[in-house]
Amino acid sequence: MPELPEVETTRRGLAPHLVERRVAGVVLRRPDLRWPIPPEVVDCLPGQRIVDVRRRAKYLLLDTRAGSALLHLGMSGSLRVLPASVPAGPHDHVDLVLPAGRVLRFNDPRRFGCLLWQPAGQVHPLLRALGPEPLSEDFDGDYLHARSRGRSAPVKAFLMDQRVVVGVGNIYTAEALFAAGVSPLRAAGRVSRERYGRLADAIKGILRHAIARGGTTLRDFLSPDGAPGYFEQELSAYGRGGQPCTHCARPLKQAWLAQRATVWCGHCQR
Repeated sequence: MPELPEVETTRRGLAPHLVERRVAGVVLRRPDLRWPIPPEVVDCLPGQRIVDVRRRAKYLLLDTRAGSALLHLGMSGSLRVLPASVPAGPHDHVDLVLPAGRVLRFNDPRRFGCLLWQPAGQVHPLLRALGPEPLSEDFDGDYLHARSRGRSAPVKAFLMDQRVVVGVGNIYTAEALFAAGVSPLRAAGRVSRERYGRLADAIKGILRHAIARGGTTLRDFLSPDGAPGYFEQELSAYGRGGQPCTHCARPLKQAWLAQRATVWCGHCQR
């Protein structure tokens, strides 16, 4: 599933093509993706000018004065700006018609993505309970330490709770825990304030680097221009179970934790 850097890469790639452009129409080739596409998308979006393209967690919001189109890429979705003359493929489910003969095309083979509507001045229910953005000033070691007190769940599961912090999925949680030297199995409530400080700094640094490198190419993800991300080549933990640790050369351990494959170094991460 595309994680925060992939979604941010998509946002940055789309914004120059969408901001200040007026949506001429909406073409729905099916009535639903993960959930039914609400009628407001067709009724309210055409004729509106896109004033901003924002990201909240792993959601993209196309803001207009009438409201916002709320999109999620799911496990395999992609958004690309294309000439309207390009024939739609079997998994090209939605087109937003743009000026100059172009469209924003939503392709989603597995249909786990979504296209929803957020009325102006409101917050969609999917966004209401989300925690802070990991790259914001609200997210730091003191925040993590305070939220983790009394938590017996493994720290990896704690960090992947979207109510605690948004968008730090399996890949980047594994990488941050490795960089900070924290075992993913340690109870969240038993990580010290100092170590949470290192962990928050590692999350911020790794996410910023991954965004700069174009995200992580895993299975289906491509940026809006079709180019793959390059951070995958630099992974230290995720997907490397049994391979040598880049610090101590011991074989990395692998197990399932919170229904996710988890890789760590039993020597370097405590």
